[in-house]
Amino acid sequence: MMIQKTIDRKKLDERVVHMPWFVQQFIDYKLPDLSPSTLLEYVRDYEQFFNWLRAEGLSEAGGNAEVTLLELERLRMESIVGYRIHLTTRTEGTNARITVSRKMSSLRSLFHYLSQIAEDENFYPLLKRNIMAKVEIKRIHKPKDTAAKLKGKILEEDELLEFIGYIAEGYGADIQNNKQALHSYEQNKERDACIASLILNSGLRVSEVVNLNLDDLDLANKLLYVYRKGNNDETFKTPVYFREQSKDDLTHYLTLRQTRYKTPKREKALFVTIPNGQKEGKRMTKRAIQAMIIKYAKRFGKPYLTVHKLRHSFATDYYLQNDIYKTKEQLGHASTETTEVYAHLTDKTMSEAIERRNEASTGL
Repeated sequence: MMIQKTIDRKKLDERVVHMPWFVQQFIDYKLPDLSPSTLLEYVRDYEQFFNWLRAEGLSEAGGNAEVTLLELERLRMESIVGYRIHLTTRTEGTNARITVSRKMSSLRSLFHYLSQIAEDENFYPLLKRNIMAKVEIKRIHKPKDTAAKLKGKILEEDELLEFIGYIAEGYGADIQNNKQALHSYEQNKERDACIASLILNSGLRVSEVVNLNLDDLDLANKLLYVYRKGNNDETFKTPVYFREQSKDDLTHYLTLRQTRYKTPKREKALFVTIPNGQKEGKRMTKRAIQAMIIKYAKRFGKPYLTVHKLRHSFATDYYLQNDIYKTKEQLGHASTETTEVYAHLTDKTMSEAIERRNEASTGL
């Protein structure tokens, strides 16, 4: 099992035992089809919902594990509306529309399972009345809307190379008066530039980068073997190509990996760090990589840039030279609908259509 998946599965197991028995049954039912990370988000959504039910007096349970099916059956539409208002207006951190939509979808999935799939000892549905069946969840995440939000917030054209170069050299000049920051930078600049280069030249997700091992790398053929998101077959790794620049950056980093980070031979991770207070190199975490990119992005003058926007940057650049189907495969998308974002970002589809019309009219 890949590293992040193992961590999420452990967290899931720890939290699901504090859920009602019917939620535990639902999670078991979904486990073969959904990743532990997705199911962990489900459990967090249910924790929030049950906490709200109890706070509003809609459940008499002393803890979330004691919430009953009967209490769910008795919920009225006004209660669900009230919960949505709570999610969008609570003072300790309001949720974006897409987050509210996801949380409501999590509830719909649970209620659907309880009312349509799960059975009691008499073969009747566990939940006799499904209030969530009345709730319409509008699609928020449209490719065109996503593209509009990304406009101007990703790296384009020469900026891809400039950002990698800034991490490799430019950042040091900007922090030369900060001895502590400079020391850390000198220790990690080759590794950090290599990670940015790999994402900008392959489109890998941060979780895929974290999970990379040394033996997943085929430098000669510019290939990586990765566990793709949504693929629950833990015996299969998908081959993903990367560009020539990353080959050079990876080659350079590998000459430093063992000696600079005092990496023991038992550590198989491709990208390593020496945690504070420790003496040996260990696998970098997703959070560490995310924080690292944000640090460089701010100094580079792109404070909105994140790891995921590096992936968007690669995808947009790649789509300009390839069709939507090749882009879908390179990024590991489940469908071309997700990949449509890059068509809207580049306006490639429209511009090509205009060119074809011109060619037809001129007889070319």
